Amino acid sequence: MIDALLVTKDVNIAYLTRFPASESWLLVSPRKTIYITDSRYILEAQKNLKEGITVRRYTASMAETLSSTVQEMGVRRIGFDSEHITLSQYKSLKRKCPRSLRFIQADHLVENLREVKEPREIQKIRQALCVHRQAHQFLRKNLRAGLTEKEVFLRLERFVKSRGVKFSFEPIIASGPHSSYPHARLTGRKIRPNDLVLVDMGIDVQGYKSDLTRIFFLGRIPHLKGQVYESVRAAQQKAMDVIKAGVLGRDVDRAARNYLAKRKLARYFTHALGHGVGLEIHENPRLSQKSSSTLKEGMIITIEPAVYIPNKFGIRIEDMVLVTKKGCEVLSDNIH
Repeated sequence: MIDALLVTKDVNIAYLTRFPASESWLLVSPRKTIYITDSRYILEAQKNLKEGITVRRYTASMAETLSSTVQEMGVRRIGFDSEHITLSQYKSLKRKCPRSLRFIQADHLVENLREVKEPREIQKIRQALCVHRQAHQFLRKNLRAGLTEKEVFLRLERFVKSRGVKFSFEPIIASGPHSSYPHARLTGRKIRPNDLVLVDMGIDVQGYKSDLTRIFFLGRIPHLKGQVYESVRAAQQKAMDVIKAGVLGRDVDRAARNYLAKRKLARYFTHALGHGVGLEIHENPRLSQKSSSTLKEGMIITIEPAVYIPNKFGIRIEDMVLVTKKGCEVLSDNIH
């Protein structure tokens, strides 16, 4: 049992306060919530934070301000997430805080809350996907042979910025054999007639992300590439067919992987099937061969089976789905 929880990761603070945190800590207790930040953010925080959150400026150091705060509140046992605090910060806290204060490791508490999306969060992600659809349509009209991967990126970036939003991560635009690299980097390679182009991108709307991968065929579709594409699409559908609240992540992964195995393609599927998406592009739950995560109603996850034929081509199809009690809703179903 803890008296208060110290939250030090910006995105977790943003989730709890609905305020884009930076250089801040949050102390949460049953009686009081304290937002600790420096002078640059005080006025904005006071104006925008939810009612009931007290804003406190730190002067000498975060640790000293936290020390005085926990003493005022009578906190004796404070929880913290060991994955989101540096060794230097931890040592400073131990030096500055009363010796009687006990630090209790309390990992992933906020991340676990973030797994299931509230209606307002689902709406933000739908908004991101709405802009994503527009960007996808822009690509359909403007992607052509003769442009380099970097040129395609720059045009796409201008379009996204014109919509008043930003990418949720640097897009992957991989043409020809580059598509066989799961996380290919942008290059100056010119896209050629009849090339396959893999585009993995996401849109950020007020902190909430989209994450989709689509394959563009320029011109004729060679028989092998077409076959692999259809196999990957079918594997994705097999995974979606088993998704519902209560199912384990590894069972969803297995459904896609087994289908590819029947077509002797599983050895070319080299990563996990999917992950959660929300305030971060990669969140819990993870859908992998070893995942013990249980799907819950309200989770938003990606389903992204793939086949990478080394130095030849790669096919990845990634969609976002909302887990429901009896199945799932494909949120990106209208982005073709």
